[in-house]
Order: sequence, then C-alpha cells, then structure tokens
Amino acid sequence: MSDSKSAPAKIVTAAILIIGDEILSGRTQDKNMAWLAGRLNDIGVQLSEARVVPDIEAEIVAAVNALRAKFDYVFTTGGIGPTHDDITADSIAAAFGVGIDHHPEAMALLTRHYETSGIEFNDARKRMARIPDGASLINNPVSKAPGFRIENVYVMAGVPTIMQAMFEEIAPELHGGPKMLSRTIGAGLPEGRVADKLGALQKAHPDVSMGSYPYFRQGEVGTNLVLRSFDKASLDTAYSELVAYLEGERVSVVETT
Repeated sequence: MSDSKSAPAKIVTAAILIIGDEILSGRTQDKNMAWLAGRLNDIGVQLSEARVVPDIEAEIVAAVNALRAKFDYVFTTGGIGPTHDDITADSIAAAFGVGIDHHPEAMALLTRHYETSGIEFNDARKRMARIPDGASLINNPVSKAPGFRIENVYVMAGVPTIMQAMFEEIAPELHGGPKMLSRTIGAGLPEGRVADKLGALQKAHPDVSMGSYPYFRQGEVGTNLVLRSFDKASLDTAYSELVAYLEGERVSVVETT
C-alpha cells in the first residue's frame, strides 16, 4: 500500500554576497540585505546566509563557489560599475571558469542609452557591458547597465534603488517553497527571567525557532520574544503556551509585528 501522505515541501534557500571595500570600511551602510530578506520571504525563499567581501578577486571567487554549491540561489550586490575596482563580473567569470567579453545586447542597449542621454559612451562605461560567457542579462530599468545571471547566481548593482528594480525583474522566475511565518510577543520583563522557559519551550517545539531580543524604552526593560516556523499550527501552539506562561507570571504581553 502506498503512503497517502504527501512529501513535505522543499525549503528553498538563498545567500547574499555583498561586495565592496566601502561596506567593510563603514563608509557605506548596506541596505540591501534586509530588503532582500523580506522580499525573498514573500516569494518563499529563505535568506540563510550573508557574507561581505572586499574588492579582491580571490575572495569573491571563493565566496561565490562556496555559496552557489550550498544554496538554491545566490544574489550578489556591488562591483558592476565602470571604475577599476568594479571587478565583480570578472570574478564571477573566474568562479565559473568561463571567458568574459562585451555582450552584444548589453553593448546595444548602453549605446542607445548614452546616445539618447548625450553622454559619451567611453571605454570606462563600456566595462559595464562586459558579461561572463553563457550568462543572461538582468534588465536594469533605472540606469540601464544590466546585471546578469549565470546558473543559480544573480549579479546585481549595489545601489539599493537599482538593486531593487533589478530584483523585481527576476522575481517572477524565482521558485519558492513554504514561507516562514512569524509571531512576536512584546513582554515587560528582562530576558533573563524568561530564558529557562524559552529554552524548555524550544525543546518541546523543535520545529519552531525561538529568540529573545531585549529592549530599553523610556526606562522600561522588556524583551521581544520572536517565534518562527514554516508550520502555522506548530507556531500557534508554541505561541499560546508562551503567552499562558507569561500571563501566569503576571507579565504584560502585547503581540507586535
């Protein structure tokens, strides 16, 4: 007799590789990771790892190869502009062991863009049309210089508005799995007071991820207790048990977002 139970849906995972000396130096603050994590979860893709690497080819190659073997999707940001330190495209080509050259379609669209803009399409700007062999272009509706995809690696700009626009171009082709669900309790107590209970609850509900995050507001010490799971029933059960415990301790409880 065949098993009538259907197999659980596959969890789809992703990593983001943030490329740039300016991020590591603190000169530029990354705004892409948080946005991408939320947007991926909308699709049913879990951002499972994030790395930041400098503008050094060997570092980029090593990170790309490690991440693309480990996760379903890899998204890189930064390093595809016109300057000498924009080496992401060359590094991706090296990671895949392929050549790189000016892509005819990329050259055509950038030629039209700069002719229309009345700006010289010089050699530096032509660097933005260099695409690894075998890659497909990612449309850039903001500034025209394209990103690209090669296998499960998506290479996008570092500027948040451009990255977000590029991502929306590729979003329809991404295949997600179950979405991570989350419920948060704002509790008026220090996290040390709830640590033992939270640990015991975690053991009782291994399919629910639990975390505590203290806050200090207007002299009040409190803790946000965050419960996350792919299974709604498990999440709601663990949430109810935690609320019951807190109320039994006469702790103020508010569900937050």
